[in-house]
Order: sequence, then C-alpha cells, then structure tokens
Amino acid sequence: MLGGIKTVSRGYRHLNRYRQIVTILLRHGLGDLVARLGLHKYLGTSKRIITKRDKASPPVSLTREKRLTIILQELGVSFVKLGQIASTRPDLVPAEVCQELEKLQDTVPPFPTEQAHEIIEKEFGKPVEKIFAEFDDPPVASASISQVHRAVLPDGRVVAVKVQRPGIHRTVEVDLEIMFHLAELMEKHFQGLDSLDPTGVVEEFSRAIKREMDFTIEASNIERFARNFESDQSVYVPDVYRELTTDKVLTMEYVEGIKVTDIEALRQADIDRDLIARRGINLILKQIFEHGFFHADPHPGNIVVLKDNVIGLLDYGMTGTLTGRNREYLGDLIMGIVGRDARQMSQAILEVSQQQVKTDVETLEVDISDLVERYLYCPLKDIHIGSLLTQLVQLLVRHKLKLPPVFYMLFKALIIAEGNGRRLSPDFEIIESMKPYVERFMKKRISLGKLQKDFYTAGLNWEVLLRDLPGDTRQLIKLLKQGKIHIEFEHKGLEPMLRTHDRISNHIAYGIVLSSLIIGSSLIVLSGIPPKWQGIPIIGIMGFVAAGIMGFWLLVSILKQGKF
Repeated sequence: MLGGIKTVSRGYRHLNRYRQIVTILLRHGLGDLVARLGLHKYLGTSKRIITKRDKASPPVSLTREKRLTIILQELGVSFVKLGQIASTRPDLVPAEVCQELEKLQDTVPPFPTEQAHEIIEKEFGKPVEKIFAEFDDPPVASASISQVHRAVLPDGRVVAVKVQRPGIHRTVEVDLEIMFHLAELMEKHFQGLDSLDPTGVVEEFSRAIKREMDFTIEASNIERFARNFESDQSVYVPDVYRELTTDKVLTMEYVEGIKVTDIEALRQADIDRDLIARRGINLILKQIFEHGFFHADPHPGNIVVLKDNVIGLLDYGMTGTLTGRNREYLGDLIMGIVGRDARQMSQAILEVSQQQVKTDVETLEVDISDLVERYLYCPLKDIHIGSLLTQLVQLLVRHKLKLPPVFYMLFKALIIAEGNGRRLSPDFEIIESMKPYVERFMKKRISLGKLQKDFYTAGLNWEVLLRDLPGDTRQLIKLLKQGKIHIEFEHKGLEPMLRTHDRISNHIAYGIVLSSLIIGSSLIVLSGIPPKWQGIPIIGIMGFVAAGIMGFWLLVSILKQGKF
C-alpha cells in the first residue's frame, strides 16, 4: 500500500510536466497508450473521453518510427538523450526504430550569454572579465545540456569554455522520476516486456546522463586520453585547465580544424584522406585493444583534422570502459569474425552474454555459420562491419542472449568509425585493419609476462583467502551460536509433486471415510435397529445411499484426472 501511495505522490508532484507529456502524446495520436497507462487522470478527464477523441482524430500519415522521433524531440532534453541512448541498443529496440532515433538532433537554441556569465561567476567567485581577457558572444556550439564559448586567457591562450544550461539538473531530475514512473506503468500494463526491461533501460540512462552532466568527469576523460596517446603523434588531445573547471564549467584548449565530413576542405588543405581513414580506425582499435577505454561517440561532428594529417577528438562526455576479461571475449569474437570461424564466434558470445533462457548451442552455431557463409567469399573491402554486427545482434535477440551494455556502445563506435573511414576512402577495409590489433592482443594474452602476472594475482587472492578463512570461520560459528544467521530454502519445481501428493492423500482419506460408512451401515442393518422400512433399518439404508453417492463422486473425480 505504501508503494502505491509513493507512486501517486511522485506522479502528482510534477503535475504540469505530466500534463505537457500527455498533451504531446495525444497530439500525435497516442490516446490509446495514454488511456491504457492511466495517464488521462493528469488531464482531469475520463478514459472513455480520451479513447473517443483518439478514434475521432484524423489518421496519422507518418510512420511509427518517425512519430516517435518527433515526440521525443518535443518532450525535450531528457527524452532526446534517452532516444540517443536507445539508438545504441539494437537488442532492446527494433532496427528500424534505432535507425530513426539516430537522427535525433541534440542542437537547441543557445541561452543568453549573460546567464553563462552568471554561472561562471558563481562557480569561480569573480567576474568573467577577471578570468578571461576575451569571452566571445554568441557561442560556437549549443546543445541540450550545455553550450561552448570561445575565450582567451590573460596570457593569450585560446580556450573553449563549456557552460552547463541553467536549471538543467532540476529538469533532468523531474524527467527521470517521470520516466521511472512510466517504465513501471509499462511493465504493469503491457505483457511481454520482460526482455525489454523498461526500468533497467531508464536506470542505465540515468547513470549515463548524470555522468555527462558532471564536467569534472569529462575533464578526467580528456586527461586519461592524453596519457594514453601522449606518444602518438597522429592524435591530438586538447589540454584541460583544471583551475577553471567545475562540475558546471569545463575549460579546455580550443582546437580548430577541418570537419572530417568536409571533403572539399580536406582536398584543398592537401589532406591525405586514405591516411586519415586508416588513422581513424587505428585510433578506435588502440582505444579498445590497448587501453580498454574508448570514445563512445566518435560521430563526424566530434572529429577534426589538423595539419600534417593529425586527428583531433572533441567532446569526451560519453566514453566506455572494457574490463580485461571483456577485452579477451571481444578479441575472441573479432578473431572469429576475421577468420570467419562460426564456432569461435559462438563460444565468445556464450562466454560474455547473459543468458535469459537455456541456449541451444548447436542451433546458435548453425545460425552463426549461416551468417558467416554470407560473407565467406566476399572480398574484405565489401564486408561492412556495421551490417555484420547489426545482423549478429538480431541473431542474439532471437536466441534470447544479452551482451553487457558496453558492448553495444562499442559496436556503435565501430560502426560510426567505419562510416567515417568509407566516407573518406571508398576502398577502406575495416576488417583488414582489425587483424593486426587482434593478433597482437591474442599473442599478448598467452605471453610469459601475462601468464606470470595472472599467476601472481591468483596467488595473492589465494593468500588473502587462506589468511582470512580461520577468522571468517570463527565469526560464522559465533553468529550461528547467537542465532543471528537464518537460512531459508526456496524449493522450485516441487509444486506439481506436492499437488499430486495432496490429491492422493485426500483420496485415501475419502476412501477410509467411505469404507467406514459402508461397514457402519452394514452393522446397523444386521442389528435391526428401528425405525425400519420393509424390515430394514432406515438409518442403515441412508448410510448405504450416502456411501453410494460418495463412491460415485470419487469414481467421477478419478476419471476426470485421466487415471484409474
């Protein structure tokens, strides 16, 4: 009961926002959804009126996917971000929906520069003029969470100042509460959503957007990239000015270059596009196999080309981290793709995936073999990793297998990197570029140094376990003596047996009562106890009639169960 009160309270706390959401849904012909989720109450109207209005509305000519994109755009910042996250999860969202969600734009009109000044002054406790020699207006870029201004420090260094939108934390907080409420309603009113896990998706989104709104995390990401690529002259990572960075303001070196999509400008600047394509894919592969830390949003707007064919990365708000074990599984999977080995691919997938049901390994291998066969005789340059990974994810969905979320971010990054490479160089071969990285990684896994390190780590773990075991055992025994440990067993799969046992027991007891009734009635008849009818005691006759009815009912019951 308390949970219900809490949900209702949470719902009505943001009544105006709920009304706005419901109005947008109705405007786009989703009255049936509004009625089914019970959202009509926020408009103070009945379900019948909503349904009637929805049926009377003119038919919508746009596709379902296009309508969804427009709705998310109208719902604002949080829902646009949710759509962008969802577009990276083809295991949860149909492919055609993912393709449409990818078109969601994160650009919105800038907020007044005066407000940016106020935020900066509040964060650093002094006027903007005391911090920067110049601060440009208008901003050079504007997005849903922040906008970026070009500025100049007193010593002449040019910087980019990323300022968070005023009130964005409150907006996102309200929308997250509403999203969780809507996810709960969907799970309650729609059957078959277990595999989609709406609440889990919102939780994942909540973590992602909260990280993106903390600019100190992005600053750490930039510094980590700088360390990882400090010896690589083909990549340029901007400097971060920590003394001018908080969770709401990020100050970094201003990087000016040519957009990777501006082919004409690249040609005029005498940029080697084939080299840039190779360096671009090498950049993402190094992040994956050498560092285990990758830029999860390498779309063309976040990549610029500098002189001497150097690649510059911008916007480090969305990143992914691969554990050592996950990197090994990924290496096995990509080695299987490169070698077109269905068995190796199947084993890698089963090792890393979360199985929702028991998987038929042979059927999985057959399906993966069919997938591999389609590319077996194709030249490597004709194999599109994006198409292959998309089909692989669809295959996993059919087998009810789920990969860790970071893998979908990684697949998305690879697909974008391939698109960038093919845009620059039509003959670009991503599979061929992968081979040396995977081979080096696999050799490193079985190197003497790696094995020594693994054995050393395992030895330390055993040493800790053996050292702590006596103390932990004493503590366990102590808790047992004090009665502070309670062990509960939950039996699963015994219910049918227990029901059968109860039925048999009931039949036996019923048979004993029936036998007793027949024996008792026989004794009464033999004793000749009055009153009598036709010389036979009436009580005995009644006993035999009752026994006959009970016996007939027992027979019918046994026959209904199909067992005699």
